[in-house]
Amino acid sequence: MSPDRALLDAGAVRLGLTAEDKADALRQCGEVLVEIGAATSEYAAALHEREKSVSTYVGEGVAIPHGTNESREHIARAALAVLQFPDGVDWDGNDVTVCVAIASKSEEHVDILSSLAKVLMDPEKAAALRGATTPEGVLDLLSPQETEE
Repeated sequence: MSPDRALLDAGAVRLGLTAEDKADALRQCGEVLVEIGAATSEYAAALHEREKSVSTYVGEGVAIPHGTNESREHIARAALAVLQFPDGVDWDGNDVTVCVAIASKSEEHVDILSSLAKVLMDPEKAAALRGATTPEGVLDLLSPQETEE
């Protein structure tokens, strides 16, 4: 298993969810990080605190919820979770259909976020992420691509 697959595995990808609002989506993100053993409920609560200080919406229907710097002590291991909300969630006036929740004490997640940025810059790939129907499809989109020499 590549280190990137260790950070994001199929068990942390949840598709076809619904959320009443942004707070509900953040709650679900935190629950998945706790469920997969990446963080404690204190870290999950900090997702809401981070959002109060700065929006984690990044564009193309994607938000990247994460805790505050102070909450890092509640992270057990670095991991990401991808939650898809096909009907969208109002994120302070933006429509979010995918949340990539992060639990990380340092920079372990940077490669996957770099892959996410590349996906979001390609309209077809961004649409594929928003419309993914399998966890494997999400993993394939977000796994850093090997560059050919």
